[in-house]
Amino acid sequence: MTQLLNPKTLVPQPLSHALALPARYYTDAGMPALDVRAVFAHSWQLVSHESQLRDAGDHIVGEIAGLPIVVIRDTEGRLRAYHNVCRHRAGPLALCDGKGAKALRCKYHGWTYTLDGVLRSAPEMGQTEDFEPSSIRLPELRVDTWHGLVFVGAEGAPPFAEFVHGMDGPLRSLSPQNYVFHQRFSYEVACNWKVYCDNYLEGYHVPHIHPGLNSLLDYRQYVTEAGDWFSYQYSPLSSDDALYGSGDALYYFIYPNAMLNLLPGRLQANRVVPLGVDRCRVEFDYYYTDDSSPEALARRVADHDFAHQVQDEDIGICEHVQRGLASGSYEAGRLNPLRENALHHYHELLRRAYRDAAAGE
Repeated sequence: MTQLLNPKTLVPQPLSHALALPARYYTDAGMPALDVRAVFAHSWQLVSHESQLRDAGDHIVGEIAGLPIVVIRDTEGRLRAYHNVCRHRAGPLALCDGKGAKALRCKYHGWTYTLDGVLRSAPEMGQTEDFEPSSIRLPELRVDTWHGLVFVGAEGAPPFAEFVHGMDGPLRSLSPQNYVFHQRFSYEVACNWKVYCDNYLEGYHVPHIHPGLNSLLDYRQYVTEAGDWFSYQYSPLSSDDALYGSGDALYYFIYPNAMLNLLPGRLQANRVVPLGVDRCRVEFDYYYTDDSSPEALARRVADHDFAHQVQDEDIGICEHVQRGLASGSYEAGRLNPLRENALHHYHELLRRAYRDAAAGE
């Protein structure tokens, strides 16, 4: 751990002379624990879209920094995010996403909480001395929304307004506010979660890894910009009307592990979930305008097929990179200032998070 938090490694680097993060930040056995406390415990996590939480009792389950959470709409129409951990003996209150729940009932011993997070009943506890159910509440996390997307903030996360500052500007006509959830696909990838994020953050590899995608984008006009807690990549898009048509392609990366792939009439939201030092799961959630015409359904099938192709290409190269990082051959390479500025921005955010962890220790 001393080597991972070495101040010399974590000094801020100017883009003009920046190196990538050293290999050990992707391969060391101590990284999963460090990433939990240095990165995820200070993050906002994308969890869903408001279309999945329309009515009272609609809920989704997730996790932040190892903490199980459940996000639910209460009887007053507010979104609430609770620890998905019963106050009795740590059982789960919800095992999967659901609709219209009247309460949150622990699956272990049946302790039941209102949608406001207050313990309503506990089987066979009525005669227990000094036991008052209404005094027991589920711990609550911050929850907020941006253009219909629902985020939950870990304890150390910055204020939400600060977190999303500047994100509206690049959207133009591509807001996902009125989209509806369609389907989720998940992929397990044999690489550190940061390898997958690194790969997303630059279009430098697109001509070499993604021939199909490259044919739809104008690489000469490919623009990458960084904000405070996000970056985005933009290119004019030209495709057949049976797929996306023409317009804008906009790719947001939202620190530390979320991606928004926005094309005309469609949002593909990705979350990269660490599963170990050399494994991660990437969740792809698809959202579309509320159109069930045969033409729209056919475009969705074509979208999925095309996205699977691109994802297979990304998985292959990310797994090769992880092997290269673990080989002992590589330490840290020079970044391309023109094409890898968003990657540099991300690494600087990580370096700062690791410096803060070092200061705290």
